[in-house]
Amino acid sequence: MGIQDIIEGKKQWRAHMARVKALPQDYQIVYKEMQRYLFKVGPIDLPDGLLLPGIVDFFEEGVAAGKGVLQLTGNDVAAFCDDLVKDSPTFAEVYQQSISGERGTAEK
Repeated sequence: MGIQDIIEGKKQWRAHMARVKALPQDYQIVYKEMQRYLFKVGPIDLPDGLLLPGIVDFFEEGVAAGKGVLQLTGNDVAAFCDDLVKDSPTFAEVYQQSISGERGTAEK
């Protein structure tokens, strides 16, 4: 990864966060909690993927439709996040596999 890639990535991230800051306060709070949760347990390709921008798109549509954020996500935001990443390999799964692999080789 070259310096230009890093600079471009930062520009994209700043533009993304500007979109988040333009959302109503309740949407921002839920987005930040989702972001925190997804960075802990989310898919491996989260930083490079379209998931976070897709969530902002979804939230912007909800705002335009006059809906509250919990009308979009439901009351269990973690379950909503889990459903978003259910078919993607997560850091937690990779970690569990690495532990299982280490135990398997140590037991032999």
